[in-house]
This record gives sequence, structure tokens and C-alpha cells, in this order.
Amino acid sequence: MRILITGSQGQVGHCLVKQLTAKKQITMLACTKDDLDITDRQAVIKKVNAFKPSVIINAAAYTAVDNAESDVEKAYAVNRDGPKYLAEAAEQHQATLLHLSTDYVFSGCNEAPYRETDQTDPHSVYGASKLAGELAVQRACSKHIILRTAWVFGEQGGNFVKTMLRLASQRNTLNVVNDQLGGPTYAGDIASALIRIAQHLEEDDNPRYGLYHFTGYPHVSWYEFASAIFACAYQQGILKTVPTVTPISTAEYPTPAKRPANSRLDTTQIMAQFSIPPSDWQCALTNLSDYQDESDASN
Repeated sequence: MRILITGSQGQVGHCLVKQLTAKKQITMLACTKDDLDITDRQAVIKKVNAFKPSVIINAAAYTAVDNAESDVEKAYAVNRDGPKYLAEAAEQHQATLLHLSTDYVFSGCNEAPYRETDQTDPHSVYGASKLAGELAVQRACSKHIILRTAWVFGEQGGNFVKTMLRLASQRNTLNVVNDQLGGPTYAGDIASALIRIAQHLEEDDNPRYGLYHFTGYPHVSWYEFASAIFACAYQQGILKTVPTVTPISTAEYPTPAKRPANSRLDTTQIMAQFSIPPSDWQCALTNLSDYQDESDASN
């Protein structure tokens, strides 16, 4: 396989590069945003024509959820136009495009975990731009996998785990939202899932392209996730004391972009088709020292 990765310095992209480097019989071209601006159609065409990938994995995205409310043009350029250009290039070369999307394409009002067939209804610019990207990929590329995920964290880049560890080293008390539910998802598990899907499609005589959900389990609130992080950090000696965590409502923590109250995604289909279980986020917290920047390690 010849795999082209975009967004190689992001949370998932970093893990993809690390995992694919160790695999034989795979030729990889990892592109940072400086190597390839996916919003530049001609640059995408030139890069794909030169490398001739059999698989493109788009791990590039505009993920600044609150900033997107005012930075609408850029959010759509990265989350809609970029995937469209990659999909068009993939179609021209008969390559498979694996594209990451998000729970934000849903309203978050459902009582049950969202299935792939449930009605989309984004309530933020970020969610709307990601949905537009999904539709662009579906229209332009016949051989595509859209993988929706949520609550992503990892050793690379900014995320909830790193934020909680930093705040816990600075404060004795914290307020964390307790009425938003989801499945924390380890970036390394997303990378593993994408690679397994790519390998499966390469070997399958009747590949099942389309839309799949992949997140962590068990489902928890942000408050419960934070409490688990602090407990693990204390056990591992990263925190000398566990801060007092107070559960609060979303209304008590207003943000420019509306967050889904229910970010839980049903992962039945990816398990049935590719034998990929949910991300084990609890296992991913067993080495929290890897999530600390040197400037944060004050304990």
C-alpha cells in the first residue's frame, strides 16, 4: 500500500505516522499543513499525482470549535473544501479516501447513542462544516470511509486530558461539566482503526465503503472523565493531591459554540464489519506522564 497522510502533526496524524513507520510493505508520505495545504486544490492535485497513493487518510481538520463561530470561512475551507479536493484526487487515481469526522454533526438531543443512519442536525459552525465535508466526500469519491469519532485525546497536541493535568497542578478546586455525555477516544486507537480498515479494504473482494462510528467506551460525562484522569494521575505519582471537582451544568459554563449534550456514538457497525472494538480510554490513561509537556510537570 502507498498511503498519503494529511495533518500528520495532529493528534491522530502523529499516531498514524508512528504506527505505520513500523509496518513493512507500506510506503508512506506524511504531510503536515506546511507540506500540503488541503484548501489549495492545485497543491492537492500535484501532491497526489506525484505520490500516486492507493490510500489517502485525511487527518487534517479545523478543530477550534469555539473559534469556528467567528472564523467561518476558514472552518469551511479546511473541513469542507479540503476533503472535497482530496476526494476528487482520490477518485481520479482510484484510491481509497479515509476521512475523519465528528459527533458534532448531530444535535446531541437524542436519548440513545447515535447510529450512522440517524438524522444529522449540527448546532455549531464546526459541526456544520464537518457535515459539509462528509457530503463532499460522499459525492466526489466512490471508494470512501468516513469515520466519525468524539472526545479525542492523545500525547500530541492539545486536548482535555492535558488541560486537566495542567489545571490540577495549578488549582485545588475545579468545576467540570456533568450533563454532556460521550465516549473518550484515544488518538492511537483511532489510528489503529484507520490502518485496520485500510488493510481490510485492500484484501476484501467486496469492500464495504461508507460511514462508520468509532469512539471509546464506557460512556461518561466530562466530570466523570476528569475524575478518572485525576485518580490515575494520583496513582501514578503525577499529582501529589487530587483536586476537588465540582460537577456543573452546561448552562453554568457558557461557550461560543453549542456542545452536544449527547455525544455517544453507537459503534456496532464498525465491530460487525471490521471487528474493531471501541477505544479503551481507561487503558490509555495508564501512562499519563506521556501527556505532560515539560513545562507542565511541576509536581
